[in-house]
Amino acid sequence: KVKSNNKPLDIMMFFHGGGWVTGNVDNYTSICGNMAKQTNCVVVSVEYRLAPEYPFPEGLEDCYNVTKRIAASIRKANKKSKKRRLILAGDSAGGNLAAVVSLLARKTSDFTPDIQMLFYPSCYNDYSENSPFESVRLYGEDYVLTSKRIREYMELYVQDKKDLNSPLVAPLLAKDLSKQPDTLIITAEFDPLRDEAEEYGLKLKEAGNSVAVYRMEDALHGFLSL
Repeated sequence: KVKSNNKPLDIMMFFHGGGWVTGNVDNYTSICGNMAKQTNCVVVSVEYRLAPEYPFPEGLEDCYNVTKRIAASIRKANKKSKKRRLILAGDSAGGNLAAVVSLLARKTSDFTPDIQMLFYPSCYNDYSENSPFESVRLYGEDYVLTSKRIREYMELYVQDKKDLNSPLVAPLLAKDLSKQPDTLIITAEFDPLRDEAEEYGLKLKEAGNSVAVYRMEDALHGFLSL
């Protein structure tokens, strides 16, 4: 049970993982319940449309539009009471979506997230042997999530090849990472996505944002669900 202490609760938007292709709100009920309990937030778990039936940018648009509506209700409530914060969170592909929703929000000025929490997010677009990130080669086989599986997910999600180089697919490719929310990035030691997620944290920091990056030792990709 969440304790309110009569203070309005912060709202956490949660986007689930699953490579933009699998996963749903039901799979994440216990995870979101734990998050609500431990953070004392209201957690809004978003059932966005999945590829290949709904490729990029349709699932992203769902995440953005739901967040925009919730943000509008927060703004309205904040006029009458103490301020509550808007937090974006997600794991893996959901971490990617949270990061991209933050980038989009800065561009549109529709709303301003206060915090983003990215759990082992996907931030780049190359999971071949040519990837600039060593973790793709070190942990791309035999560690739950394989580089081959990531490539398959990306092919289903990004059906127009030119979109692969969009920062809305790979936020590390964004030319401007300024004015982003306070950021917490949590990575897993034995995860092909580890290095790109940590690099994203570094780039956000270099752009003047407040960032904390924490590597979970001895952990595999997807540890929230394990």
